[in-house]
Amino acid sequence: MFLKEQKSGDLVEVLDLESLFDPNRDRVHGRFHAGEEMPDPSDFAKPDLAFPSGEALPRCWTDPHYRA
Repeated sequence: MFLKEQKSGDLVEVLDLESLFDPNRDRVHGRFHAGEEMPDPSDFAKPDLAFPSGEALPRCWTDPHYRA
């Protein structure tokens, strides 16, 4: 899945979807998709990420106390 880092606007490939969907985790493992070479994976804070359209991540992915 690809998300966008809000500060740079670059796409981030999320490598661990389970951590993205888990509201108890505040970071996800991924890597930037910019440039010609693939960079090494790193951790990204969920609040710094959004969908490529600019829409925020669902609250159920970020707030462990959220009740639908």
